[in-house]
Amino acid sequence: MNMYKKIYFSSLLILFFSVFNGYAQKAEKQSLIMISTSLGDIKIKLYNETPKHRDNFLKLIKDGTLDGTLFHRIIKDFMIQGGDPDSKNAVPGATLGEGGLGYTLPAEFNSTLIHKKGVLAAARESDAVNPNKESSSCQFYIVQGRLFTRAEIDKMLKGKNARRTDKIEYSEEQLKIYETIGGTPHLDMDYTVFGEVIEGLDVVDKIAAVKKDKRDRPEEDIKMTIKIVKK
Repeated sequence: MNMYKKIYFSSLLILFFSVFNGYAQKAEKQSLIMISTSLGDIKIKLYNETPKHRDNFLKLIKDGTLDGTLFHRIIKDFMIQGGDPDSKNAVPGATLGEGGLGYTLPAEFNSTLIHKKGVLAAARESDAVNPNKESSSCQFYIVQGRLFTRAEIDKMLKGKNARRTDKIEYSEEQLKIYETIGGTPHLDMDYTVFGEVIEGLDVVDKIAAVKKDKRDRPEEDIKMTIKIVKK
C-alpha cells in the first residue's frame, strides 16, 4: 500500500470512529423526567446502566399509566412509594400497594448504584414469593433515608453478607455518601436502583413529613403526574 492509500485509509478509519463515537454518545444521553405533585416538582435522571427499567418507566410515562396515581406509602427517614395503578381514585382508607400491570422486570443490580438519598428504585414482592427479586412493573420508591455511620454499615454487612454467596463491598466514596448524604444501605443489591433525583430533594422531604394513617398512607392524597422533559 503506497503512502497516499495509507493516508486515505487512515482518514476513513478516523471518520468511522468519529461517527461511531457520536452515535454512542447520543445513545448514552440521559433521560430526564419530572414528577409533579401538589407539594412541588421532582426532576429525576434515569440511569443508562439499567436499560430495562429505564425503558419500561419511559413507556409508562408516555402511556400516561402513572398519571393520577398516589404516593400511597410514606415512611419518614426511609422512602416514599408510589405508582400503584389501584391508587387512582382510591377511596380514603383503602389499602394500597398490591396493584400491578401483569408483568415483572428482571433485576438489574449494579454495585455502583447504591441506595443513597434521592435515588429512584423499583418496588417488588418479598423474597418468599419472589426469590429472583424481580421488580414491579410500575411501583417505585424514592429514597429519603438517613445518615449511617461506618460502624452501623459494618454491622449491617455482617448480617446481610452471612446470607449471601456474593458479598457486598462498598468503596470509600460510597461509605462517605452514606455518612454525609444518607440513604438506605440495607436495600442495596436487593432492589433495583434505576435513577436519581437531580432537583427537588426538598419536595421528597416534604412528602415524607406529611401526616399519614396506620397503613402509612398520607391522610391527604398526594397525586402525581409524570412527563419526560429530555431524552
